[in-house]
Amino acid sequence: MADDPLIDFTREGFDHEGTDHAVLRSGTGPAVVVIAEFPGITPQVAAFARRVRDLGCTVVLPDLFGVAGRDALAGSSLRIAAGGVRTAAQVCVSREFSLLALGRTSPVIPWLRALARAEHARCGGPGVGAVGMCLTGGFALAMATDESVLAPVLSQPSLPLPVGRRRSETTDISEEDLAIVEQRCAAGLQVLGVRFEGDRVSPGSRFATLRRRLGDAFVAVELPDDAANPDGFGAPHSVLTTHLVDREGEPTRAALDQVLDLFRERLLERSS
Repeated sequence: MADDPLIDFTREGFDHEGTDHAVLRSGTGPAVVVIAEFPGITPQVAAFARRVRDLGCTVVLPDLFGVAGRDALAGSSLRIAAGGVRTAAQVCVSREFSLLALGRTSPVIPWLRALARAEHARCGGPGVGAVGMCLTGGFALAMATDESVLAPVLSQPSLPLPVGRRRSETTDISEEDLAIVEQRCAAGLQVLGVRFEGDRVSPGSRFATLRRRLGDAFVAVELPDDAANPDGFGAPHSVLTTHLVDREGEPTRAALDQVLDLFRERLLERSS
């Protein structure tokens, strides 16, 4: 896939208490914050965002790392490797991501919660959706402490990096924040998670913990590895983007439809 010029998105800054990041926006209707996976807002992430937009939502993509619109797997092997190293270094030195910490919400989350509140005020509707992917997968859960977030989706949440048993069983959210999400789930919030069964970066024990803590409010979609797009890069991992097989009857397409249905039910039908 070639680079995506993202000409159907606008770009503006959003500042909260001294933290300032660019945000890409497109569409109208209730907002859904789409937080890109590594290595950033790729053409595949943008394609997912457009599917959400075409439901009748405003998609809001924080530009936290990488080069927006760049296809990380296009070009020479040297370009691909150099881009990956640059983005990895950008994430590793950032103080906004808790890569290994246990029981800690990533420092970027207050900014994301403020963005969700601002987009709710700007776009209207009953609330906001949030999708995190890969190393941002758990961000949607931590954002759900805010009452504006009505439809959180965790796609292959990968932090903390699953080094050892304890890190494999937890998500990057503090105990205090998780307790708030538990209370919201008891009051009717639904949290959706998607992953491939054999994904070692987003292990099944992580979903097992969320089932135990959130009960029936956590809806886990775990797909067989052979459902992944064989042309996707690496082992089965990115359910909604590079490992999606976008055809009716495919398990990954059914998972995508379940995500879209959550936004339709929680954001669109309740605003009509």
